[in-house]
Formats: sequence, C-alpha cells, structure tokens
Amino acid sequence: MTVPVPHFKASTVSARISRRKCLQSLAAACSPLLFSEHARAGGQVEEPLIDSVRTALSAAVANRAPLVPEFKDTESRLAYLRWLGAMSDRLKKKTPQWQIRKEFLQSVWYESKRAGLDVTLVLGLIQVESNFRKFAVSHAGARGYMQVMPFWTRVIGDGDPGKLFQMQTNLRFGCVILRHYLDRERGDLFMGLGRYNGSRGKAPYPNAVIGASKHWEFNR
Repeated sequence: MTVPVPHFKASTVSARISRRKCLQSLAAACSPLLFSEHARAGGQVEEPLIDSVRTALSAAVANRAPLVPEFKDTESRLAYLRWLGAMSDRLKKKTPQWQIRKEFLQSVWYESKRAGLDVTLVLGLIQVESNFRKFAVSHAGARGYMQVMPFWTRVIGDGDPGKLFQMQTNLRFGCVILRHYLDRERGDLFMGLGRYNGSRGKAPYPNAVIGASKHWEFNR
C-alpha cells in the first residue's frame, strides 16, 4: 500500500507541524499492514497417505483424553507444577490472563507428551508459527496456534476446519502431524520440521524453531 506524502517546505513551524500530521496519518494508514493477524509460518503440503497411516492418525486426533494431567507420584506432579509456574511467567506478556495461560500450557504439555514430543520444541514451534495467537491465519491458510492446514481436517478429521481455532483441537492436530513428519523422516528433527512448514530441506524454518525453543528450556 502506498500513500502519497505531499511535499512541505521546512522553513516555517506551521509547515513542520503539517508534515508531522501527514506522517502520522501515513503511519495510521499503514499500521494494519504492519501488524496484521497473518502468521509468517505454516504451510504443510498435502501428501497421499497409505490407509494404515491415515487410520492411525485419525484415531490419534479423535481420541479425547482429559486435559488434566495425571502423575505417577508426588515428585512428578511437583516437577510439572514448577514447570507450569516458570512457563507461565515467560508467557505472561503474550497471554496476560492467568486462567487462559494455565489451560494453554496444560494442553501443550499434555498433547506434547501424548505425541512423544519435547514440550520445549512444541512451544518453540508455536512461537515461530503463530506467536501464541489462537486465531492466527497464514497466507497459505494455516490456522491457529500450530498453524494447521485445513486439509488435515478432511484427511484425518471430521472435515470441519473451523475447529482448528479451538485450542485443544489445534494442539492435538499439530502435535500428531509433527510426530507423523518426524516419523517420516526417521527422527531427523531438521527434516521433520522442514516438512511441517512445507520447506523440507531448507534451513531457515528449522533453525528458527530450534532457536525459539531455547527460550522455553526448563531445568528442574
């Protein structure tokens, strides 16, 4: 978008004021473009799936499990609570409401563990994909926290892409898809992340996710 700025002579105070007002108007006109809700990442490529894989992925996203984590002992529960407190502090600026923060982190933890993923990696991926915006949409059409492409709801879900804006559904799909891509790449994190982003073999996206993940590391 280009907004023409009239030329003003700078020899008078009134001219400077007029120019300043004009520049302010220009900034206001351009701000929706600079701060849009579009996410900068997200764009899995639809690939044919063999029936056994499709069935397994469908079962993985359909299995509704409770959001509240369960622990085998007190120490495990205390470790989780320490993690929750530390992550909550780091996420506070992006998600000010404590209850929303708690439910989000609890869901990320649960879905990551359920899919056999490092929760630190998943948080780094969410940061790069959507910057923790629930309703983010990429230019490719990917949706939500983990920027899941709508075709996945047709391939392994119930065909309703609107559900990708639901927190747990989005995190469930995202973690299951990431696990699938890592399995496809035999555990190769670099290639798996690239496939998730639709940029397999290219360095910028995997490097960005791995770099962002460092912010979410937690030492018990």
